[in-house]
Amino acid sequence: MEKTSVPIACTLTADQLRERREGLLRKVGSSLQQTLEREGGYAFRFPPELFDELSRIVGLERRCCPFLRFVLTSEPSDGPVWLEITGPAESKSFLATFWE
Repeated sequence: MEKTSVPIACTLTADQLRERREGLLRKVGSSLQQTLEREGGYAFRFPPELFDELSRIVGLERRCCPFLRFVLTSEPSDGPVWLEITGPAESKSFLATFWE
């Protein structure tokens, strides 16, 4: 199977990106509990009640940044939720400021 190359570029306009960062991302990011560095990005820990918001973020971000990989994990017994976002090496600096 031939691999298709996905461009490393966000499809949002500057205004759309600013709106997303100042709204939903900043709101959810204010509840960030822990950040772990991964080879191609980061894993972010959040309280369990943010699962639906994080799922919404994944749905939005995968459309505008198709070069990223998202893994959303809910730990058992109302434990924390982890959102791991990884991508090509060029995307790591962007991911470091994702919630700002």
